[in-house]
Amino acid sequence: MSVDRLSWQIKNEATLNELVQLMNLSADEAAILKSLQDKAHQQAPAMREDFYERLLSHPQTAEYFSNVNMNHMYAMLQNWFVELFCGVYDEAYARRRIKIGDTHVRIGLPVRYPLAMLDVAMAHAETVARTHAQPDAAATAVRKVLALDVAVFNQAYEDRQIQALAEMVGNERLARRLLSGEA
Repeated sequence: MSVDRLSWQIKNEATLNELVQLMNLSADEAAILKSLQDKAHQQAPAMREDFYERLLSHPQTAEYFSNVNMNHMYAMLQNWFVELFCGVYDEAYARRRIKIGDTHVRIGLPVRYPLAMLDVAMAHAETVARTHAQPDAAATAVRKVLALDVAVFNQAYEDRQIQALAEMVGNERLARRLLSGEA
């Protein structure tokens, strides 16, 4: 029996809106995060150091950084971290985040690497959250925003997987059915 899932119909720009909705971040939580942006700026260099220390000490991930301008990479990572505390989490925010996931896909980086590194960002984001007058609410908010990053990384890889399989089998619906074990 063939099943068409409603989720299969959500694509491209509609995905961004859905991800923002699923984040379920309240206006109060967004305001809390915005109030912590200066603290995030202060924490970003330490996060970057911990992040790249681990990444570059692992031969399989370090190979992605040969012949790369590391100052540019450091700045991008710090900006990514600070943007977690920007206070505006709309479709434009999700679009910027998914472009990061698309870049990881384009260079061929296995999804396990960026996902395995999120604990570094999480630890530093929670350090920032603990400076707020409502540390538990701030920590909850930052976890929601980081969960969006997990979702967009996975979405970028899923989109590429569906696209490649759809090209091989002739259509997206069949590709989705094959991936879900329904064909």
